[in-house]
Amino acid sequence: MSEMSFEQMLDESFKTIRNGEVVEGTVIDVKPDEIILNIGYKSDGIITRNEYSNDPVDLTTVVKVGDTMEAKVLKVNDGEGQVILSYKHLALEKGNKRLEEAFENHEVLKATVVQVLSGGLSVVVEDARVFIPASLVSDSYEKDLTKYQGQEIEFVITEFNPRRRRIIGDRRQLLEADKAERQKELFSRIKVGDVIEGKVKNVTDFGAFIDLGGADGLLHISEMSWGRIENPKKLFKSGDDVRVFIKDIREDKIALSMKFEDENPWKDAADRFAVGTIVTGKVARMTEFGAFIELAPGVDALLHVSQIAKEHIEKPSDVLTTGQEIEAKIVDFNEADKKISLSMKALLPEEPEADADVADVDIDAVGQEMEAEASEEKPEEA
Repeated sequence: MSEMSFEQMLDESFKTIRNGEVVEGTVIDVKPDEIILNIGYKSDGIITRNEYSNDPVDLTTVVKVGDTMEAKVLKVNDGEGQVILSYKHLALEKGNKRLEEAFENHEVLKATVVQVLSGGLSVVVEDARVFIPASLVSDSYEKDLTKYQGQEIEFVITEFNPRRRRIIGDRRQLLEADKAERQKELFSRIKVGDVIEGKVKNVTDFGAFIDLGGADGLLHISEMSWGRIENPKKLFKSGDDVRVFIKDIREDKIALSMKFEDENPWKDAADRFAVGTIVTGKVARMTEFGAFIELAPGVDALLHVSQIAKEHIEKPSDVLTTGQEIEAKIVDFNEADKKISLSMKALLPEEPEADADVADVDIDAVGQEMEAEASEEKPEEA
């Protein structure tokens, strides 16, 4: 048996490694652009900055001498006797393995959004990237996704195909499931007449949608106030806190109101607007037959065109303008139908009667005097 040379014995004392193998080593030196590992082989292992991460990083900030770490062998010999290792390849494989398990088990994952793309969000789970399309980010349409940058979100993996680099996450189904659960809980405890706190979610020309914490309710423009509301957008904005009561519930639709009965302006209207009372109000709107005068928020009265003046007026807009303040007398009050009639004409002074041209006299006496005068003037008969 021939004796081995020193070099052969030295080689024999070291383990053998192969391309693709995962090795563990100890950091013996670190520079901003490379890490040198003692991997128990005749040559040290090198991890360059590009093989540590796809992101630019100063390697001296992530590891220090004496740390142990695993890496994947890319080349046993790079031509200069060095072993080229990759940390990011191993991390990616571990991350993909983690995502595959989550995909199979329908596990809810949590990760930070690292990039907002034109078509969705990119998150990283253990160095493996997941793409969440814009349509799967929220349960409602969102035009601007930049608010998610750096935000930690939950999602599930709905498609896993690392070979095609297609790993898709879905956040929307989690939001929808949570919303359904909260909606079920909300409907189990609310009833018509309940006063509830909510937050304005969206404002339209016809009303506002209020988030009640599980479902949205509609606050129609006609239910926002006892008074007249021209435009809901002038009264509310998204995010406002509101106090409302439930007016109606039909299946999954909730109708809301802010017209609380204790604030009803008609509650004491019989005393405030009794017939004969002189009131001041503003012209709210006009029609061909008259003008509606706002006496108080939620209380309008009709001033008929015939009651504006003593002279004939063709239409109210000939003498009145919207917003004008007028004084009138209440001539009719119908509490059942919530109708009040006004008259400006009733406040005008009475016109004096014209003076007679001839004084009052006794007609019979005048007649007798006229007959006497006629007999005196009559000639005697021959």
